[in-house]
Amino acid sequence: MLDSINYPQDIKQLNLEELQILADEIREFLIENVQKTGGHLAPNLGTVEMSIAIHYVFDTPKDSLVFDVGHQAYTHKIITGRKDKMQTMRQKGGLSGFTKRTESEYDSFGAGHSSTSISAALGIAIGNKINANNHKSIAVIGDGALTGGMSFEALNHAGDSDADLLIVLNDNDMSISKNVGAMSKYLTKLISGKMYSAIKDKSLGVLEKMPNLHKFAKRSEEHLKGMVLPSTLFEEMGIEYYGPINGHDLPTLIKTLQNLKLKNKPRLLHIITKKGYGLDSAESDPCKFHGIAPAGSNAKTTSSYSDVFGRWLVNTAQNNKKLIAITPAMGAGSGMSEFEQKFPQQYFDVGIAEQHALTFAGGLATQGFKPVVAIYSTFLQRGYDQLIHDIALQNLNVIFAIDRAGLVGADGATHAGCFDLSFLRCIPNLTIMAPSDGLEMYQMFNTALKMTTPVCIRYPRAAANVEHYESDEIIEIGKAKVLFEGKKTAIFAYGNFVDCALQAGKELGATVIDMRFVKPLDNALISQMASSHQQLISIEDNAEFGGGGSAISEYLHQQKISTKLQILALPDDFTEQGSQQELYKQYSLTVEAIKKAAQ
Repeated sequence: MLDSINYPQDIKQLNLEELQILADEIREFLIENVQKTGGHLAPNLGTVEMSIAIHYVFDTPKDSLVFDVGHQAYTHKIITGRKDKMQTMRQKGGLSGFTKRTESEYDSFGAGHSSTSISAALGIAIGNKINANNHKSIAVIGDGALTGGMSFEALNHAGDSDADLLIVLNDNDMSISKNVGAMSKYLTKLISGKMYSAIKDKSLGVLEKMPNLHKFAKRSEEHLKGMVLPSTLFEEMGIEYYGPINGHDLPTLIKTLQNLKLKNKPRLLHIITKKGYGLDSAESDPCKFHGIAPAGSNAKTTSSYSDVFGRWLVNTAQNNKKLIAITPAMGAGSGMSEFEQKFPQQYFDVGIAEQHALTFAGGLATQGFKPVVAIYSTFLQRGYDQLIHDIALQNLNVIFAIDRAGLVGADGATHAGCFDLSFLRCIPNLTIMAPSDGLEMYQMFNTALKMTTPVCIRYPRAAANVEHYESDEIIEIGKAKVLFEGKKTAIFAYGNFVDCALQAGKELGATVIDMRFVKPLDNALISQMASSHQQLISIEDNAEFGGGGSAISEYLHQQKISTKLQILALPDDFTEQGSQQELYKQYSLTVEAIKKAAQ
C-alpha cells in the first residue's frame, strides 16, 4: 500500500480498511528507517493514525498543519512527498528531523523548540481571516508541550478571538522527562472523564433533532460537567473542548475531524495515544526509545560531560542541603536521574518552562539557597529576559549548567548551541567558563559553588575525555592556563577545542592556552602572548560575532595592540545538520584548519 502513496491526495482515495493497512505499513517503515538513521522513534510510532487522519480530512497544504517541536512529524513527511528521502533523515544534506519550511510546502511552520504550535497556527488562522479565504489552520501539541507558558499565552489569545483554529492535543502522558505540574494532573482527570464525553455526544446527538429540548440541554451542560467532570479549563478560556477520544482509532478520528472541520471557531480535540505504539519494546520503555542512535553506532565507553555534572550534583548534595537542582523538563538528558532519586526534596522539574525555571531559581537564591539550573544552550535562549532582569541585574548566585553548547550534530540548527557565549558575554555580573575536560568541569562547579554572583558553565554534547574527574579543587577566577610553550604562534582555545589546539600546537611548535574563562578574560596573559608571539589564533564552537575570539579582539583593540589575530569560529549563518566531525570539518574547526591558519 505504501508504495502507491506519495502525497495526501493519494490517501484520500483509500477506504477505512485500506487506511488501517497503510498505518501498519508506515509503522513498519518507521521502525526500519529510524533504526538506520537514528531519531525520534517512540513519538512517531504514536502519531501515525493522527497524521493520516488529518491529511485525509483536510486539504493540505492549503490547510496549514503546524506541529509542536516537530520531532513527531515523520509520518507527515512520508505522506507529503519525502518518503524516498527518509533514509537521509538527520544526515548531512538530508531531511531534517523536524519540520522545516524550506524543505516542503507542507511544512507550514518550522519547529524544534516546544510550545510554539498554537501561537503559530493562530497567527496563520487570523492571517487567513484577514485574507478572506476559508483555509483551515491546525495546531498539533503534546501534553508535555502544554506545560510551557507560551502555549497558555496562545490559548488565552485564541479563546478571545473568532479564529478558525483547530488544536489537536496529542496526550500520551509522556514527554522526554515525566510530565509534571497541575496541567498533567488536569489532563489525567479529563481522560478519566470518558463518561461525560459519552453522555454529551449521545444526548446532544438526539436532542439536535428536538430544537426546544436542545436549547435547554445547552443551558444545562455546565451542570452536567459539574456532576461528572471538573469544569473544562479550555471551555472556560473560550475554546470548545471535544474528547478525549482514542488517537489510534482511525474511523473515530476521521469522523470526529470531519465534524470539527465544519466549525470555524477556536476548538480543541483531545486525543489519547500511546508513545511507541506498535513496538512492544518502545511501548514498555518510551523514554529509552524517545530518541535512538543509528544501528551500529559506537557504544558509549567514557563518561559524558552530562555524566560528570550529574556526579558532581550527587556528591555535592551529600554535604550541602542548600544545593537545589532545577530543570525545565530535561532531567534525564542533563544527567540528573540519580540526583532526582537520591535527593527528591532538592530536585525540581518545572516542566517545559524555561522562563519560570530561571526566575524560580532567582527566588531561591534570595533565600540563601544554591540553585543550579541545568539547561541546554539552545533552550537558555528562551529565558533571556529572566536571565538579565531576574538574576544578573540583581546579582543573584544562580549557577547555570549549560549543556549541549556548540554543534550538537544530527538535531541541526534548532538545537545547536551556537550563540550562548555571544548573548551571555554582554550581560554584566556574569562569570562564564568553558571546561576542556571532565576534571576541569568538576573543578569549575566547585568554584561556582563558592561564588556569590551568577555563574555560567557551558559544555558540549561529548565525552569528557578523562576517566577520573572527581576533585575537591577549585580554580582561580579569570585565569587561563598555558598547556604548551612554543614560538611565533599562540593559540587560544575554548572548551572542547583545547585538545584539537594542543595537537596542532605541538605539530606547529606553537604556544597553546586553555582559556577556561570567557568572562572575565585573562587580559594579562593575552598581552603577554601578543608581545611575545608574531600571530594569534583563537578557536571555539560559538558564533564568530561576539564569542570568545571577539572578546580577545576587543581587548587587543582597546590596548592598541596590533598583533594579528585570526578567529576560528562558526560563520554568520544557521548551521547545518550532520555528525559533529562532519560539521567541524565544514566550518574549519579542525587540527588542519588551525595549522592552515598559522601558515
